[in-house]
Amino acid sequence: MKHGPKQDSKANRDEGRDPESPSEFRKDRYPGDAPVPKKLMSKYQRGKKLHTKGARTHHGHVKLVQNEKKVTMAVKQAARSERLLQEQSGFMIPEDGESTTNVTQSDIVQAADITTAQKHFNLELTQFGPYKAQYTRNGKHLLIAGSKGHVAALDWLTKRLLCEINVMETVRDIRWLHQETMFAVAQKQWTYIYDNQGIELHCLKQPNEALRLEFLPYHFLLASSNATGYLYWLDVSVGQKVASHNTGLGRLDVMCQNPQNAVICLGHPTGSVSMWSPNVNEPLVKMLCHGAAVRSVAVDPTGNYMATSGVDRKMKIWDIRKFEMVHSYQIGCGAGHMVFSQTGALGLGKGNIVEVYQDPCRQQLTSPYMIHKLKTTVNNLHFCPYEDVLGVGHGDGFTSLIIPGAGEANFDAMESNPYQTKKQRREAEVQMLLDKIPVEMIHLDSKMIGKVDMKSFVERVEENNKIHFKKPMSISYEPKHKMKGKGSGRKKEQRKRGVIEEGRRQTVKELVKDKLQEGAQGRKESSTAVSKSKGVLDRFKKTET
Repeated sequence: MKHGPKQDSKANRDEGRDPESPSEFRKDRYPGDAPVPKKLMSKYQRGKKLHTKGARTHHGHVKLVQNEKKVTMAVKQAARSERLLQEQSGFMIPEDGESTTNVTQSDIVQAADITTAQKHFNLELTQFGPYKAQYTRNGKHLLIAGSKGHVAALDWLTKRLLCEINVMETVRDIRWLHQETMFAVAQKQWTYIYDNQGIELHCLKQPNEALRLEFLPYHFLLASSNATGYLYWLDVSVGQKVASHNTGLGRLDVMCQNPQNAVICLGHPTGSVSMWSPNVNEPLVKMLCHGAAVRSVAVDPTGNYMATSGVDRKMKIWDIRKFEMVHSYQIGCGAGHMVFSQTGALGLGKGNIVEVYQDPCRQQLTSPYMIHKLKTTVNNLHFCPYEDVLGVGHGDGFTSLIIPGAGEANFDAMESNPYQTKKQRREAEVQMLLDKIPVEMIHLDSKMIGKVDMKSFVERVEENNKIHFKKPMSISYEPKHKMKGKGSGRKKEQRKRGVIEEGRRQTVKELVKDKLQEGAQGRKESSTAVSKSKGVLDRFKKTET
């Protein structure tokens, strides 16, 4: 039987195959995940990678490797999710020969859509001013308070009033706590905490007559300062005092917090700025920023730059990482209020004028970004998170200004959600309590947390090596050998130990006896000295010549 010619090899069969056939598309030409640029990943990285070779045990090495993989995966996911962000923040870009400084609020309202135009409004409250205002962390609710006792909380987007009360005494400062369910009011004598229905929950009698309040959301700490120079921290989750420092620097009416490391910054009449932590009884840093009194202090969201304004009519930008001045601006008068937005814009309140500067930390500016003039003096400034809105409290009430590009365009719903429901708010509150950061972790350099302090560790080892232990009492007593079972090793050791204990008792008795004799002799000498001392009328006696 004849066989036909042999079939072609596999290589010969593939020569005539069409690469664009449907069978070829079944194979993935790009296997694995899409690569993420290193430049994009560096934006979300926090600190350096761990050295897993230093682990003492195999279990510890495996655990470090697993944690490092989780951190790397989280960075990649955050970098990939940036492509899904739909919104982009942008400032106004003027044409040639024009300036954004001349753009007024009426121009923005006419050019903007209806939703944006409704964000500009004015509350005329002339009876109880001047007013202070603050937004919640998610930017949904607004809290205003007049210095004559009027306090109100509302949903500023829908204009729905949550509560409105009159405390019938002076109000110096206000602060939202961890959520919109509670807020603190620094009144004439004490600080009170109310809920969103206006019901008084607590009365804080320390410190007395607080001037400024700051709330640290990740630590649940309410920081307050008063006119006598005391700085006070209270843990609102348990209602206990954490620390109280006497700064000794006079009246503390200029205060802000560094959002990066939760350090409190204070401005003083001497022109200096000090930074405080509840863990240290002395200032972490003390900087001489102005030649005259400091009027306001503000720290940007990254925690790298600080803006200060003084009576010397200067505004200075400082790099906190190196404690050096970056820029210095000469302004018409000392800015009494300053605040940074989420995108780095700086708002100033000087007199009855509000000025906004676009990113003054990284570039030298010659003119402000926007200017708005009010009828009365500015008393407070605060940018609304995730909105292009600047809230201004003044003598005649409250004004909401539209500042294009001031707010962050995209929000993290796990961090702060403007659209959260009642159930989500409750779950977020429980999660915040579980993720509460201990007070001991408040440090000037947040990157130092988690590292081993090798210097103190070596010092501790050296101190342990220097400890001299007391040597056991030596004795040359050797028990005699006895018969009938009394000469065993255990019996000999017991008799030897009994002799040693008896010698110790005698030594202790002698020491106690010597101390008693020394005390009796000292009392006798003091009594004789008192008897020999001159009386009050002895100076009138005639002295022997």
